[in-house]
Amino acid sequence: MIENKKILVLGLSKSGLAVSKLLAAKNEVIATDQKEQSLDTLKELEKLNVKFRQSATGEEILDDSFAVLVKNPGIEPHHPCVQKALSLNIPIVNEMEVAYHYLPKSVKIIGITGSNGKTTTTTMLYDLLTLHHVPAILGGNIGYPLCDVLDQVKENSVLVLEISDHQLYNLTDFKTDYSVLTNLCPTHLDFHGSYENYINVKKKIFNHHTNRDKAYLNKQNADSLKITEDIKSTKYYFNDDKNYYNDEGIFIEGGLVIKLDDIKIKGSHNYENILAALLVLKEFAWDLNIIQNYLKSFNGVEHRLEVVDSKSGIQFFNDSKATNPTSTLIALKTMKGKVNLILGGKERSQDFNELNSEIKKVVRIYAMGEVEERVKTYAEEQNIPCKVCETLEKAMLEIQKDASKGEVVLLSPASASWDQYDKFETRGEEFKKLVEKLFN
Repeated sequence: MIENKKILVLGLSKSGLAVSKLLAAKNEVIATDQKEQSLDTLKELEKLNVKFRQSATGEEILDDSFAVLVKNPGIEPHHPCVQKALSLNIPIVNEMEVAYHYLPKSVKIIGITGSNGKTTTTTMLYDLLTLHHVPAILGGNIGYPLCDVLDQVKENSVLVLEISDHQLYNLTDFKTDYSVLTNLCPTHLDFHGSYENYINVKKKIFNHHTNRDKAYLNKQNADSLKITEDIKSTKYYFNDDKNYYNDEGIFIEGGLVIKLDDIKIKGSHNYENILAALLVLKEFAWDLNIIQNYLKSFNGVEHRLEVVDSKSGIQFFNDSKATNPTSTLIALKTMKGKVNLILGGKERSQDFNELNSEIKKVVRIYAMGEVEERVKTYAEEQNIPCKVCETLEKAMLEIQKDASKGEVVLLSPASASWDQYDKFETRGEEFKKLVEKLFN
C-alpha cells in the first residue's frame, strides 16, 4: 500500500479517477489531465481533497517533491511528464499496479491478454464462473478499473481481469495465478516502437510465475509459443490435439462439449476464445448443462462483430473494436455475401495488405480518418472502388446511395479510433445510430 506520499496522477478518465479515490485517504494526491473536467468530477475530487490542475503535459507540475507518478495506461512512454519522472528517478506505476497491493493474499487472479479476443474470452469466463457460483469479480481493461472493484473483493474471491499491453507496460509487482495469452500479432506499434517490444510487454502477463501458476497458450500461434518458451508457469494449450474445434464441435480433453451448430457466436476466432475460457473454467467448476446453455445463448461482445440490424435486405455489422488489420481479417472471414467495408482511423503504421486473403469479398471501401489516403491507395492496388469520406457519417451517407439488397455493411476499421473519437465504443455507438437514422 502507498501511504503518506505525494502522488501525481497523470491522466484522469476512469482509471485515473478510480486510483485518485483510493489513494486520497492516506496521501497527498494531485491529478492532472489535458482536458477540462466536468463540474461533477471536480466536485468529487474536491470532496476527496484531491487537487486538480489542467495541463497539456503535466511536466511543469512534476518535481522531486513527488514520490510516485501514477500514469494512465494509454499515455505513451515518450510523454514529456513520463520522461521527466524517469530523469528524477520517480517510480512510475499504473492504477492496476496500485490496486494489486490492496488485495487479500487469498484472492486468485486470472489475467487475460492477447492482440485479439481478450474481451470476449474475459466476458465468457466471468459469466461461466458466475453461473457455476464461483465468487468471481470482473475488472481491468474491460471497463472496470481494479481500484473501483476493490470493495467487492473478499477472501478467496476470483478476479477475472482483462489486461491490455498498455496496462502490462507499467506492472512490476503485479502477479496472476492463471494467465491466458489468446494470440499475438503486430499492433500498437506506435506505442511500443517495435513488434519485439510489444510482444515482450505482453510476456509480462507471466511475471513472477512459478510452476504452481498456470499459463494458457494458443498452440497455433507461433509468436505466443516463441515468447513463452522460458516461462516457469505450468503450460496448458488450446488449439492442440486435445483441446480443439472442428466441423463437429468444441472438444476439451478430447471430449465433445458442444456442437458447433449449437453455438450462437460463429467464427474460428470465437471458437478459440471459447476453448481458452473453458480450459480455465475447468480449474474451478464444470457443469456441462450450464456450459451448453450459456454458449447456445451468448450473443458476443458489443462492438465486436455485433449484428446491428438488417434493413432493406442489407445486413449491418458493428466491428468498431477491430483496431488492427488482424481483427478486420477475422471479421471478413466470417462475412457471407458482398461487403461494403468502412476502413480507417488513427495512423499507426498498420499494414492493410494483411487483409489481402479475404479482400475479394469487398465490393466497395469507404475510407475515413488519418489514414484515409493510405486506405485509398490500398483499395486502388486491389482494384476495389473507394470513396474518401473523412468521417463515419459521410461514409454512411455514401453507403446509403451505394449498398444493395443482399449486401453487407461492415464497420471494421483496422484502426484505432483516437483520431476522431475518445474510444472505439463511441465510434461503434455512432455507427448504430447512423444505421437507425439513415436506413429506417
